[in-house]
Amino acid sequence: MDDKQRYRRLRLLTKKLNRERRKQAKKLDILCNDLIEAQRGFLKRLDAVTFKANFYESIAGTTDLSGLLCLAGKLIRQEVPDSSIAFFLRRQDGFELHLVESSQPITVERKDLENCFTPELVADICRSNKVCTLDDMFAMGLQGNVMELSRISAATIPLEKLGLSAGFVLIYRAAPDELTPEQLSGIAAVAPGLSRAIESCLSFSHSAQ
Repeated sequence: MDDKQRYRRLRLLTKKLNRERRKQAKKLDILCNDLIEAQRGFLKRLDAVTFKANFYESIAGTTDLSGLLCLAGKLIRQEVPDSSIAFFLRRQDGFELHLVESSQPITVERKDLENCFTPELVADICRSNKVCTLDDMFAMGLQGNVMELSRISAATIPLEKLGLSAGFVLIYRAAPDELTPEQLSGIAAVAPGLSRAIESCLSFSHSAQ
């Protein structure tokens, strides 16, 4: 075998080795990306569990409804920064509205909320017993200043009691800071426990009377 053949063979072997190295590097990149995504997913689940545990621990033993909703609203706002929180509780004659003071209020005033959410709309949202977006609410008959409402991102989380919705939590904040699915699912995860706490407060209030 002369030098030219040896050189050609060496070049072929080098090319083959480089191809194998690129394949291995690509596989390694994919593996690293998968590990990073898995870690991110784990951290998100851990954050959700931590929020749920802290939420229930914080509201445990609260017997005053206004105090409970104020505390729950503050905890939710910690999970969903720069948001405003309103609780709609169903009553025989319509609904009861509880607003949680926000450090960064947006353009929707209390009277606007009362005008937008009629008893019929509240009943429809409760009957849906699911997370409703602003588009869902418009489809159900939400009335109000469309230009003003278009400046917010909003959703409702049902407060379920024995398979039925006893009301809902309205979360809203200024656009374009959209509410994320992770944030909404985190609030939805604590809603059943909050519903039971609300029922306990109501029962305590009635028994005290």
